[in-house]
Amino acid sequence: MDKVKAKKHLGQHFLKDEGIARDIADTLTLNGYTKVLEIGPGMGVLTKYLLDKDVETFVIEIDTESVDYLNAHYPKLHGHIISKDFLKYNIAEDFGQEPLAIIGNFPYNISSQIVFRAIELRDRIPEFAGMFQKEVAERICEKKGTKAYGILSVLTQAFYDAEYLFTVPEHVFNPPPKVKSGVLRLRRKENYTLPVDEKLFFRVVKEAFNQRRKTLRNSLKAHLHTPELKADPVFDLRPEQLSVEQFLELTQKIAAHSQQ
Repeated sequence: MDKVKAKKHLGQHFLKDEGIARDIADTLTLNGYTKVLEIGPGMGVLTKYLLDKDVETFVIEIDTESVDYLNAHYPKLHGHIISKDFLKYNIAEDFGQEPLAIIGNFPYNISSQIVFRAIELRDRIPEFAGMFQKEVAERICEKKGTKAYGILSVLTQAFYDAEYLFTVPEHVFNPPPKVKSGVLRLRRKENYTLPVDEKLFFRVVKEAFNQRRKTLRNSLKAHLHTPELKADPVFDLRPEQLSVEQFLELTQKIAAHSQQ
């Protein structure tokens, strides 16, 4: 098998620039883990540079043609190829409770879902790096006060320090996507447990941004149970005006008053 044909329904755009592949592999700090899981390796352009590092490399790939290609061309991967869908995969099957890093040139059509899945698995994932559609990568790393800042920004940055590293042009892929790409790195915070009820925090953030043009007084009115909450000036703000820390404080206030 000479090469794998890119499949549109899987959102495949194969990176062909070796220098960029090496740079993405080098985003890993290799700090606090000995295993890395690459999502969607395709024909292994990134994989080959991971295999050169002092870390045990695993790949997870849903495309059976890519799995066959990797088996044929990368003998070092034998026993390390997981032919499954990452979004439905139970990482405890192969990794138990061990920490591992996530990396990949992520399919654009499911990239946000991959991030949300990694957040769910944050106890096990101290580091996450890879390539997204530029707009999505910027959104994940964005700070308060901009249009790009939203649910993905707040929920990711509640647990990880997010860095936008570099931009990748369209022409280095086959087939080329219609948009630029961006590479980021997420490193889990030392204290990544929330000082609030996690489900309530997620709910508050999502409800706030689902009506982002409205003030919090309107989007979160279902939570305003007491006169003190209704009088709090924070509810006169719009969601993009609040930092991650302020969303945590807001959730604490809502929780405290809901128990009264």
